[in-house]
Amino acid sequence: MSGDDSRPVHIRRQGLDPADELLAAGALTEVTVGSGADAVTTWMATTHAVVRQVLGDHQRFSTRRRWDRRDEIGGEGIFRPRELVGNLMDYDPPEHTRLRQKLTPGFTLRKMQRLRPYIEQIVSDRLDALEQAGSPADLIELVADEVPGAVLCELIGVPRDDRAMFMQLCHGHLDPARSQKRRAAAGEAFSRYLLAMIARERKDPGEGLIGAVIAEYGDEATDEELRGFCVQVMLAGDDNISGMIGLGVLAMLRHPEQIEAFRGDEQSAQRAVDELIRYLTVPYAPTPRIAKEDVTIGDQVVKRGESVICSLPAANRDPALVPDPERLDLTREPVSHVAFGHGIHHCLGAALARLELRTFYTMLWQRFPTLKLADPEQGNMFRLTTPAYGLTSLLVAW
Repeated sequence: MSGDDSRPVHIRRQGLDPADELLAAGALTEVTVGSGADAVTTWMATTHAVVRQVLGDHQRFSTRRRWDRRDEIGGEGIFRPRELVGNLMDYDPPEHTRLRQKLTPGFTLRKMQRLRPYIEQIVSDRLDALEQAGSPADLIELVADEVPGAVLCELIGVPRDDRAMFMQLCHGHLDPARSQKRRAAAGEAFSRYLLAMIARERKDPGEGLIGAVIAEYGDEATDEELRGFCVQVMLAGDDNISGMIGLGVLAMLRHPEQIEAFRGDEQSAQRAVDELIRYLTVPYAPTPRIAKEDVTIGDQVVKRGESVICSLPAANRDPALVPDPERLDLTREPVSHVAFGHGIHHCLGAALARLELRTFYTMLWQRFPTLKLADPEQGNMFRLTTPAYGLTSLLVAW
């Protein structure tokens, strides 16, 4: 198994697959997260039906974390740390409804179509860099770690000249390998930059996400909410897409007969991307749900105040969702997988993620039809320390 067995079971993986013990777990089982004085017992949901039930029930489950004993479960709360202001996953209705409604203008079909030429350009530029590096080269360093951040900068509206610095601050803030002090310093600088950019957008709204929200809603969306949402977008969109790019290429190079799915029409590519997203499911789990009242799931009662972790990879490998779920089949018709979550917290950026991945995989195989693994036995390449699964390196040749 790749990874450390001491890690919580819901984040264990073995190569491209969830760990055997995760797939063998019951529909709803008790697990321990953390160790020593920090250890807590929680429920873990693994089947597709139970995960959808929990994620889809915002009436009886809350995503809002409690920071004070006086904070009512599922209530508006008396305190929210600054780093969670604007983070949609920490909001329940009606707060969630209010904020999400204001952010959706940045994710319309028209906005996605506006981004398409830029996505194609950044992918082309990174494939140029891969070719110029010469065979063999590291696809993660040269492509997977570069494409998502550039696309997100365009989405948010970061000026082109600021993007290298912006991504450096972002990665410094989120890098788990850095000390807490260095991460905090980078986080403060990152927040200062975002607040300054938001102030500029209020004076002259641009075409990016921040400008769209300000143009539509003005001061109804606060600076801190916009800042926090931008941080959430970067956290969710950077690691998740980087992970999908690397793992998707690895999966197809191990199943080369599947590559043909990206050499046909756009509908075939759309179908193939959806299957890759289901099969790989790079997010481990969304924010734990806390029961606002006693909830019966099957023959088990989740008591008020208890939390449930929903394993997205396990749910997407459920035989009840799709026949032969362990098999990668890029011609498979799309199914109602939960890689983007479910219910009111379904990922706002799902359409952008699909567009980005479809563009990348299609252009990759057009540009490098003979791509192969430089070292089929390459080991220790799986990324285990971030909120999304992925690769630390992938040496490819052509």
